[in-house]
Amino acid sequence: MASQTAAIDLPAGAIRQHLIDPALCIRCDTCESACTTGAITNDSVNYVVNAEICNGCLDCLPGCPTGAIDNWLPVARAYSVAEQYGWTELPPPLELGLAAAVPSPAGRGAPASAALARENIFTREHPLLAEVVESLRLTVAESPSEIRHVVLDAGADFPFLEGQSVGIIPPGADAQGRPHIMRLYSVASPRTGEAGVAGRIALTVKRVLEDHEGAPHVGVCSNFVCGLRAGGKVEVVGPYGASFLMPDDPAANLLMIATGTGIAPMRAMLERRLGRAGPGRQALFYGGRTPGELPYHAELAALAQGFLDLNLAFSRVPGQRKQYVQQLLGLRHELVAQMLVDGNSYIYLCGLKGMEAGVLEAFAAICAQHGLPWDKIGAELKAAGRLHIETY
Repeated sequence: MASQTAAIDLPAGAIRQHLIDPALCIRCDTCESACTTGAITNDSVNYVVNAEICNGCLDCLPGCPTGAIDNWLPVARAYSVAEQYGWTELPPPLELGLAAAVPSPAGRGAPASAALARENIFTREHPLLAEVVESLRLTVAESPSEIRHVVLDAGADFPFLEGQSVGIIPPGADAQGRPHIMRLYSVASPRTGEAGVAGRIALTVKRVLEDHEGAPHVGVCSNFVCGLRAGGKVEVVGPYGASFLMPDDPAANLLMIATGTGIAPMRAMLERRLGRAGPGRQALFYGGRTPGELPYHAELAALAQGFLDLNLAFSRVPGQRKQYVQQLLGLRHELVAQMLVDGNSYIYLCGLKGMEAGVLEAFAAICAQHGLPWDKIGAELKAAGRLHIETY
């Protein structure tokens, strides 16, 4: 790891150890899923890095929404996995005149023209108390899926960009008496604020009543946020995220792929571009069960009138065949192939993790159809900050 950090000599036997900050980690599993060596594991509380296995490949960096993964600590000896499981914060570094966290110079993979993101302005120890301005149900009343558009007034001291996330701290404690874990929600409004009102942040939140396998499971934070109404107060931390950002180049093209509440960052990007003249085009492939269960369905349909290339997939419409976003990509293979090879086109995936493999397989199939080398193109997309994935 020494080659990844500043050229400052360490005492004999000391190393710079790759560690995950438990105070920033939101337990999203992105880093462990991205780790190809098996160095990252978790005990359901902390995500940790095994120094004996970690090879410093940096594959785990781009997907982390909070930067918790971005630490190289000067230490006298490597901390064991067992020790890391017991942490609530990072230990102090060796006294070398270095900051506690030595960030990777490889960067977080944001587009070259993206605005500079500010992060961690408010922390769990010092959160911002925001007021709820609006809470609107987006799904039809008869739908078992309740998704809400929640607008918070965070004021001028909470600057954010499209593609960033904010943390919400639900009140109370778990069964072990520990404060509830902060949860991240993608910002669904542009940097200028929801409806053009500075400091207002929109979130797209689904009330969680079951897990991904369908077993009963009440999401603590999602139920808290969905239960908020105008005038309510909520503790907000962040903002987080320095990679899932949109290019500020008006000539850049956006290829956006989302399911369910994964539309939130796409909505923010589209709102940012709306009314800002530029030759760049924007195409959205968006999937849900039915039109009535698709957040912002009517809003997006209106944008499709000359501004947005909108492609919708529905999997539970009575009398119709099931369709998913990866199938839509195949139907629009010429457009997708063009954006994959265009150096000024940027690709964003956000939604349930189950769609990720299918979308990447669709990209590979489209490349094969057009005689393009997907392995090479996929690596180039990541290296150039043109492929961004946030799945959960």
